[in-house]
Amino acid sequence: MLWTSRPAPVEFNPHPRKPMTMSNAIRIPNFALSGHSHRVVLFANLAGIDHTLIDVDLAAGEHKKEPFLSLNPFGQVPVIEDGDTVVTDSNAILVYLARKYAPDWLPADAAKEAGIQKFLSFAAGEIAYGPAAARLITVFGAGLDPERTAAVAEIAFTRLENHLNGRDWLVGDRPTIADVAIYSYTAHAPEGNVSLDGYPNIRAHLDRITGLPGFVAMPSTPVGLAA
Repeated sequence: MLWTSRPAPVEFNPHPRKPMTMSNAIRIPNFALSGHSHRVVLFANLAGIDHTLIDVDLAAGEHKKEPFLSLNPFGQVPVIEDGDTVVTDSNAILVYLARKYAPDWLPADAAKEAGIQKFLSFAAGEIAYGPAAARLITVFGAGLDPERTAAVAEIAFTRLENHLNGRDWLVGDRPTIADVAIYSYTAHAPEGNVSLDGYPNIRAHLDRITGLPGFVAMPSTPVGLAA
């Protein structure tokens, strides 16, 4: 089944500094079933960043037409508009938002920042080509190899499970954008027929994230093991 456990809220203040005053909310063109979009929406909520969601109809090809292509010529969600600044790519957006509005989520310490960057790459690599790709097959009918995606997912989750042994968070002693980056597709892996049953450390990590103040879930799809 989909990992939807909701533990008691973690006693952690995700934005201990006084929130930055923003003259206009950040605009987030968004597709609700995209894990890439969700990681941005999740972080904006966890960090208390004022934002407005604008639904993009991917089924109608809205992301491949103007005016969307003027925002992102790659024709992909998510995108953010922060005044005159436009940022594309979900991980790049996490870095931008953390640096500008929520610096505690991206520490300036060189070793910790390097660790966070490693997991951003992990999210764009093994997670994207494993559980995220497996979910593309079942949710969107993508013509990918399910055995290959399952094998990559197993490698990714084994590495993640081992890393989390004795740790609450991926980097340091508090949540960072690294935890946000790996959450959505990991939590929804069962939709792609990838079980989380054999990964207790990962399941506990997901529970800690869902217990953070401001957490918002990505809509579930009743397919695969989540059917």
